[in-house]
This record gives sequence, structure tokens and C-alpha cells, in this order.
Amino acid sequence: MKRQLAYICWLLISCTMFAGCMVGPDYSRPETAADTSDSYFYTGIHDRDVNDFNDIDQWWQRFGDPTTTLLVRETLENNYSLKAAAARVLQSQAALVEARGRQLPDVSYNLNRDRSKRSFNFGGAGRFSVMSTTWSQDISVTYMLDFFGKLRRTERAAWADMLAAEASEQVLVNSLIATVINARVNIATLQRRLAIARANTESRRQTLEIVERRYGQGLVGPVDIRLARENLASSQAFEPVIELSLITARHALDVLLARRPGSSEELPQTLADLPDLEPAPVGLPASLLDRRPDVIAAEFSLRAANERIGVSIAQLYPDLTLTGSYGFSGDIIEDIFQQDETEMYSLISRLAQPIFKGGQIRAQIDAAEARFAELAANYAETVLTAMREVEDALISERMLQTQFEYTRIRLREANAAESLSKERYQRGVEGILAVLESERRGRMAEEELAVLMGQLWTTRVNLFLALGGDWDYQQETEKQVALDNN
Repeated sequence: MKRQLAYICWLLISCTMFAGCMVGPDYSRPETAADTSDSYFYTGIHDRDVNDFNDIDQWWQRFGDPTTTLLVRETLENNYSLKAAAARVLQSQAALVEARGRQLPDVSYNLNRDRSKRSFNFGGAGRFSVMSTTWSQDISVTYMLDFFGKLRRTERAAWADMLAAEASEQVLVNSLIATVINARVNIATLQRRLAIARANTESRRQTLEIVERRYGQGLVGPVDIRLARENLASSQAFEPVIELSLITARHALDVLLARRPGSSEELPQTLADLPDLEPAPVGLPASLLDRRPDVIAAEFSLRAANERIGVSIAQLYPDLTLTGSYGFSGDIIEDIFQQDETEMYSLISRLAQPIFKGGQIRAQIDAAEARFAELAANYAETVLTAMREVEDALISERMLQTQFEYTRIRLREANAAESLSKERYQRGVEGILAVLESERRGRMAEEELAVLMGQLWTTRVNLFLALGGDWDYQQETEKQVALDNN
């Protein structure tokens, strides 16, 4: 018994000595283009304070449109893609619990009944058979000593996988929010364009009445009548095109909201009432590393790959497993409760060291290192893509603002030309072609202005999405600290 106690003490001391030993590389974030960039090229009027992100959360509320807020909330509650992403997070959480449980002892209770028959040959006495029954019960404990960090690195990899899954879910959340808002803006733009088309049809109908009245007075010829009718028919033919786009856009929004396509009521037309765009908190390129959920997910995947290199290296070293059991055994079931007479116990230590595996372990290490190199390249590319999307949104917004201002001037001048041409036509100074051309130019400018307004808001949505969307610095910091301390 003293020897057994000494053996157990030796094992405990060994566990203490090797508990902190983990083979494999420690993770270090790779340097990317964001780390060496001082600012964005096209920031312009936007805020570049890297610490000012108080207004970035729930950025869609900047629209001042209650309908948009309700649509976003309904999408986050009902969208099927988001439910699938949430299920993937639950899977990763379960995998983490499983990896963590492997570091704990396995404890089991066993109750056995062994019924056997044995035959013996006693020469001239003949063959005899003996029936026997043995009952036993025991509690067994099996524990694998994690000398070289294989189990701990497996847990850390599972932890990083879980955080990557959560970040990927946030990518989907941000994408859905942006898609819903863009759908809302697109529908409002189409509603505005349809209203413009109908007003244009009514204006051309009035123009036709003027031409017909003048034709009846003998002041104009039949060509004017034909041109005015063609102009009206052209406007009437354009209305179904816009209306079809509006209906299909509503169907797409219904699917995002998990509704039956076509079942939603018409949305209020509020595009013209949207507030002017204000400067957004842009920050510095390096802030994308901790703000963009897709960048965060890529880095957590890289962390997991780094831990799995250590898991592969640990396969080269021996595993020590301890198994202990204590119980009772007897010929009848009552005997196993007679502790003084039927007691049994055992303590087994198993040391397994791979000697020859045909190069399999080395190949696994090489594969793990190659996987890390692949994900490192993917991470660097993800960062570059994030920077490009921010730059694209910034320069697009600047150019669209310029185009928007010139289109306003164009619309003002076209409306003035239309009024003047109609007045001059009624006085017989201008021909019908001048009236029709001024009408066409006015409607084109008005429609382009509505489209540009929608594009401006879509670009601002893309800017928020490129910056990381609904970003919570405190939450991400807590995750990072927990991973570093794990």
C-alpha cells in the first residue's frame, strides 16, 4: 500500500511539473496593410477620431424612419438565414464544451453479471462441466495527463472556432441589416419614380389637350397631334416597367422578413423626407481589425489553426493515462454489498509513445502549418478587401454628392425651360418639338434626382457596413481578453 501511495505522489508531482508545458507556436497577429496605413485617402468631411465610435451602434436609426427600424427588427427576429447562423454558433459552443470536458477525468459506474460454463476432461473419469455466475460492481476513473498541451490547445482551438462562428453570425446580421435598408431605399426610390412617371403621363396628357385644342382652331398641323400622342403613349408604356420592378422588390423584402411574397402591405413613401447625410465616424484603417466582424472571424480562424499546429506537434510525445477502479465482486448479487469480504481495486498507468507511424504525424504537422499559412493569406486579403470597401464607399459618396448637386441645377433649369416652352407654344412662338423636348428633359432630370438620392443612401449604408456595422468595442475587447487568458 505504501508503494502505491508513493507511486501516486510521484505522478501528482510530475503532473505539477508538466502542467504548464505546451508544445507548438504561440499566436501573434500578422502585420497587414491596415497596420501601416495612417488614414483613408478619401475620408473628406468624415470623422477620423479612432476613439469616437459612440454613434456607430444601431446606425440604421440615423435614417429617422420608423418603418426602417421596424423592418430591421422583424428581419433579425424572423430571418431563416440568421436562424441557421445561430444554430452554427450553438454547434461551436457544444464543440467547445466537448473539448473542455476531455481535460476532466472520466468517471463511470459498472454493474456486471458474468454467467459462464466451462468443460474439463479428467481422463478416465470423463468430462465434467461447471457452471458459474459472478457479480461485480465498481466505480472507475480514467484521466489523461495533458503533459504537452494537446488537450489544452484543442480547447483553445475550439474556443477560437466558437468566436469565429459568433463573428460570422454578426457578419450575417450586418449584411441582413444593410440588405433590408437597401431594399427599403430601393422600394422608396421606385415609389418615387412611379409617382414621377404618373405625373409625367398626366403632364403629357395635358399637353395633348393643348395641342388638340390648337389643332381644332387650325393653328397647328396634324404632325403636332401625332407627336403629342406618341409622347403620351411612351410615358404610359414606361409606367408598367417601374411598377414591375417595384413589385419584385417588395417580394424580395418579404423573403428577408420571412413573409410570404406579396403578402406585405405597401410601405409608406418617405424617401424624399430622409434627413441629409451627416459625417460618419470613420476612424483609422487599423480599427477595422477589431471592428469588422469578417476580419475578426478570419483572425479567430487563424488562431484556431495556430493551436492545431500545437495539437499536431503534441502527437509526437507520449500520452500518460491513469485508470483507477474500486468495487466488489461475488458469486451472488448479495456478495457485492459485503464490503469486507468482496472488495477489489486496481490502479493502472499507461504510457503510450509513438515510435513508427510511417510519417503520418509529420505529415499532419506539415498540413497544419500549411493550413495556418493559407488562413494567414486569407486574413491579409480580408483586411485589404475591407479597406477597399471603405475607400469605395467614401469616394462613391463624394462623387454622388457632386452629381446630385449638378442634377438639382439641371432639374431647375429643365422645369423653367418646360414652363417657358409651353407658354411660347400657346402663343405660337415655339413649335411642338421644343415643348416635347423640354418635357422629356425635365422628367429625366427629376427621375435621375430620385435615383441619385437612393444611391446616396445606399452608399452610406455600404459605408457603415464596410466600417463594421453594429459594432460594440466593449464586447469585442472582452472576447479578446478571454481568448488571451484561456
